[in-house]
Amino acid sequence: MAKDFTGSIKLDVRDSVPDWDAFLGAAAPVGAPNVLVVLYDDTGQAAWSPYGGRINMPTMDRLAADGLTYSQWHTTALCSPTRSTFLTGRNHHSNGFATISESSTGFPGYNSHIPPENATMANILRDAGWSTYWVGKNHNVPIDEWTAGASKKNWPLGQGYDRFYGFIGGETNNWYPSLAEDNHYIDQPALPEDGYHLSKDLADQALKMIRDSKQTEPDKPWYLWFCPGANHAPHHAPEEYIAKYKGQFDDGYEAYRDWVVPRMIERGLLPEGTTFGDINPMPDGTFSQTDEVRPWAELSAEERAMFSRMAEVFAGFSEYTDAQVGRIVDYLEESGQLENTLIIYCADNGASGEGSPNGSVNEGKVFGGYPDDEAQNLTMVDELGSPDTYNHYPTGWAMGFSAPYKMFKRYTYQGGVCDPMVIHWPAGIQAKGEVRNQYHHSTDIVATILDVCGVEMPKSYNGVEQSPLAGVSMRYSFDAAADGPTQKETQYYEMLGSRGIWHKGWKAVAEHGPVSGMSGFDKDVWQLFHTDVDRAEAHDLAEEFPEKLEELKALWMSEAEANKVLPLNDLQIIGNPKDFETFVNMEFKVPVPPSGQYTYYPGTTEIPERSAANVHGVSYKILAEVDLTADAEGVIFAHGSRFGGHALFIKDGEVSYAYNFLGIPPEDRISAPLKLTGRHIIGVEFTKERMGEYREGVGPLKLYIDEQLVGQQEIRTVLGHFSLCGEGLCIGYDSGDAVSSAYRGSRFEFTGGTIEKVVFDIGDDVYVDVEAHLAAAYARD
Repeated sequence: MAKDFTGSIKLDVRDSVPDWDAFLGAAAPVGAPNVLVVLYDDTGQAAWSPYGGRINMPTMDRLAADGLTYSQWHTTALCSPTRSTFLTGRNHHSNGFATISESSTGFPGYNSHIPPENATMANILRDAGWSTYWVGKNHNVPIDEWTAGASKKNWPLGQGYDRFYGFIGGETNNWYPSLAEDNHYIDQPALPEDGYHLSKDLADQALKMIRDSKQTEPDKPWYLWFCPGANHAPHHAPEEYIAKYKGQFDDGYEAYRDWVVPRMIERGLLPEGTTFGDINPMPDGTFSQTDEVRPWAELSAEERAMFSRMAEVFAGFSEYTDAQVGRIVDYLEESGQLENTLIIYCADNGASGEGSPNGSVNEGKVFGGYPDDEAQNLTMVDELGSPDTYNHYPTGWAMGFSAPYKMFKRYTYQGGVCDPMVIHWPAGIQAKGEVRNQYHHSTDIVATILDVCGVEMPKSYNGVEQSPLAGVSMRYSFDAAADGPTQKETQYYEMLGSRGIWHKGWKAVAEHGPVSGMSGFDKDVWQLFHTDVDRAEAHDLAEEFPEKLEELKALWMSEAEANKVLPLNDLQIIGNPKDFETFVNMEFKVPVPPSGQYTYYPGTTEIPERSAANVHGVSYKILAEVDLTADAEGVIFAHGSRFGGHALFIKDGEVSYAYNFLGIPPEDRISAPLKLTGRHIIGVEFTKERMGEYREGVGPLKLYIDEQLVGQQEIRTVLGHFSLCGEGLCIGYDSGDAVSSAYRGSRFEFTGGTIEKVVFDIGDDVYVDVEAHLAAAYARD
């Protein structure tokens, strides 16, 4: 609400009295704290050292020793949904984020647009006198607003943040990230050979934002949401950090679980007597086979070595990123801000099982509907974590790092939803190095921060009546006994058809895996657990307490109706054509020009793949109108990276078209001498004549200069996406990681002439491979 003007206005300014206060923004209360939220991806409790895990997290250890470690803090089981609760304090379906943005459907709880009745906390804090910053991952921009020309009202600045620096989407290459700043896409500031890694860059930017604020408004508090790419795939880290873990996971994931659970019990993070079940705890037919865990004893020696290295890379990635968080914490201590900064250090869901039972050196193969070649993977063990791989560990490590809980990310068992969290605030927490066992959830974060800051969520914002916060403040737990009662009573769960509900120490879970294609929700078998004593959900009490189970099932339905959870969606994204068709008919689609032609120009921002001309699984023509000089060279267009993509470029007196099929050598490259100057048309034409064993498009690729055919060979084309996020279509340069090895390590910008335009003409044999398309969409979490 605007302030009243209390000065006086006369005819002459000499007789008038100004009132600057009427026009200045609100000031935060004297002594108000700063707030730093560090939100990792894809991490189970058992991974990190504060919980007894083998991955050393010195910064988190430091904060835990001087703060509180929470044993029963929970999330939604998936990235975008959890992050939406951090934005608004409401449940994820109420935010329109039942799942990730890329798999949105046209239903109230599933459209990825946060409704106006759920105002963001950043807006409220900014209006109350805080500077607000978001650095790192953003996975809450609706898929229809990713492009440069789209509305920016749902980008971070539109959601109440003064500044943003990071990436849009579920993941990015940590060596060659696709970056955005404020409301536009940018180039990365350096290359890996110059020492670049995304985690370090993000910390640099966070420090810059805080310092900028403090040098001009030293008394103004700030809120920083710091979201590194870790620990989401691809797992990338400097070799010196990976080397720290050499041999530390050679005993395997079952042995790791056996080792870590007693340590968690010893630290008071689990009740005495906690037990756990099989590595594949769900009955056959109730979950996807791609989520199975292979017993360590059944692996070959080569497989064990590769799986161990994958865990070492993951650990190095995590610790390296923690070191970057440490730089921020060190600065806060040096500048005298640490004492009165509320720090919440946590993760957004359980460990990821999306690497399949065998893991991958290029997860794009899985999402492109093409099988991993284990023999090839074994040859790249030493490259894991480097720019040459896009790796993800196997499901076994997701099981181990989520111990002792059942399953992992995407499941509403504890393995998907129970996550690490440490809170540090010396000025407001007297207890040091203690555990808190109160039950809490990500919906409680906004209520906690507002409580600590002395700010209330308004009943109306921008003229819209606000929905009540779904969470409760955790501030009472700061000075409570470790096992004191929780002030939270109920929390429902639903993710991709997996369902559960917790109420006053009891939890019911349906035996229904996510994206399982089972349907028949009304026929599901439900399990009942008394989580006050059985955190691992090892003992099903459904037969012993049938009335309690029915009570919780009815409560789940009540919560589902109130939070826009229905209709339930467990559509199977692999192996079920009917489900594929159902989903693709519901998802957002970029309008296709009637001509099938898309025209692109130089000097423009890269186009996100989901909004660019779709060359996957179809015939296509690409024509570039260029004006050449004798020394012309560089990229005419490029889309993708070394892990999959295609590009047209001029180099060493030749014009070349390269098609990189999922990073599998050899790269298809067609070249011809180019000894022309002036205006010409350079183009390629691919004709899909048949489909390969794995439904990849196969046919001749022809290279033309004007109307002359100058080269031809058969190629195969990707049916899924070139990349899960970023690495979009570029005209006149190659952003990020180069598509072709012919110009690797450079943007290879076009010089010595002019690119007038590039026209993509998509054939009328359009074939939508829904399986690969949806697998790629679901992978972006």
